[in-house]
Amino acid sequence: MPMPEGDLILGIETSCDDTSVALVARDGTVIACETLTQFTIHEAFGGVFPDLASRAHLTAILPAVARVMHVIGDDRARLAAIAVTRGPGLIGSLLVGVNAAQALGLAWDKPVIGVNHLRGHLRSPDLDTQRLVFPALMLLASGGHTLLAHLPGPAQITLLGQTRDDSMGECYDKVARMLGYPMPGGPAIDRMARLGQPRFDLPRPMLKEGFAFSFSGLKSSVARLIERQPALAETDAGRADVAASFVQACLEIAETTLDRALRAHPSASVVVVGGVAASAQLRARVQALAGRHGITACLPPLTWATDNAAMIALAGWDYLAQGINPGLRADPALGLTDW
Repeated sequence: MPMPEGDLILGIETSCDDTSVALVARDGTVIACETLTQFTIHEAFGGVFPDLASRAHLTAILPAVARVMHVIGDDRARLAAIAVTRGPGLIGSLLVGVNAAQALGLAWDKPVIGVNHLRGHLRSPDLDTQRLVFPALMLLASGGHTLLAHLPGPAQITLLGQTRDDSMGECYDKVARMLGYPMPGGPAIDRMARLGQPRFDLPRPMLKEGFAFSFSGLKSSVARLIERQPALAETDAGRADVAASFVQACLEIAETTLDRALRAHPSASVVVVGGVAASAQLRARVQALAGRHGITACLPPLTWATDNAAMIALAGWDYLAQGINPGLRADPALGLTDW
């Protein structure tokens, strides 16, 4: 497909509970980005309630598009395309984004590209500044996914392993709920872990071999610990020690698996993306690991670590450059190697 005219892509991201719209240039410069969270909507449920998420997207998405487009004076001639997340994610949320993008494309006579949300995360380190160095080893750790991939070059992805049950980010959120913290739970666990002592011996599933992950047993062990000692969830000191023990186990699993993968797949950089990449402790461990291997630690700025439309727009430029448009069928089970 010929490269359309225009110097910006409008990105739309609605895979879960964040409504995000952004304008991004070909080199990754973010002209505008607005991300609206739904924490107060879902807090009472202890997690994302899919039907409410899709309804909130319906209310938020077109006003967000209007505000972001206003930054460039509503100059639609500057748009090369509209890029929208088509999967993976919650089907209702995905459909809101895809349908909105399709309608805008028809109204504005712009091509619309369905983008893999996971490939968006892969591009997040290059927002605003080029950071990726190839070949790269990438850990994607978020609320919905935990996987390890080797990237020989910009358009090449080899999936090495992924979680066999819960994701790391999901476990952060569930442990936070066990300890009485509201959404979003991950930042609370990370913060409390820095204040506590890792005095509880928790399991490290699948630590010794391979590149796959498992976190369900670790999460269950935390639940049993609190069940045996309910007072731990009733004081800041107890919560901090549980959080510290849990986070230490997660980080050891991630660091050990990354180290093993780097020995099997020599790389110029180690990359961590996804919501858990906002963890200060994980970032420190990855930087230390990269130092030991003499390679670059490639970490997205905190602004771009969590779900956002800027990463979807930047991935959209990749799709355009390679002449790839997989269509707009929303697919909740889209995999990393899928377009």
